[in-house]
Amino acid sequence: MMRRVILVVLALLLAAPARAGEPQPFVQGSYAALVKEHAGRPLVVHFWSLTCAPCLADLPEWPKIKQRLGFDLVLVSTDSLERGPALAARLKRAGLDDIPSYAFADSFTERLMFEVARDWRGELPRTQLIAADGETTAVLGSVGEKALRDWLSRPPHTCGSPGCCSPRSDQR
Repeated sequence: MMRRVILVVLALLLAAPARAGEPQPFVQGSYAALVKEHAGRPLVVHFWSLTCAPCLADLPEWPKIKQRLGFDLVLVSTDSLERGPALAARLKRAGLDDIPSYAFADSFTERLMFEVARDWRGELPRTQLIAADGETTAVLGSVGEKALRDWLSRPPHTCGSPGCCSPRSDQR
């Protein structure tokens, strides 16, 4: 019964038209859907918040880095989706209003963080680097262009078992 209620609420959230430039709801299953949608291409999922000073300082750098290095970028605010207008305004000021963005839309935020990484307890900024082969590296704190360039230039994971032949894994 609870699963049915959650599915109905999720359907209503997804069906509701978002105001232009406002983040979409990040709910249970959103992270897996993003990874699947971008499979085969390098994907950077950056988690941030309006109350995180390093996050706000980093935001204006993302459009420049993305343009120079050419990876898929998705932004996820750990702020409530109810803060949508403030989130959209901050992203616009940073030149990120054309980048797919999401905000937490589940009051059980621990569940959302657990889906991203079992060991994540909400530290920000957090950036998930998902290689074209699906291997994931987590970066806590600011991530610079050099680190992203190094990550993009690493050879693909080849042994078939996540984390065993590469030092860049925090796969669950």
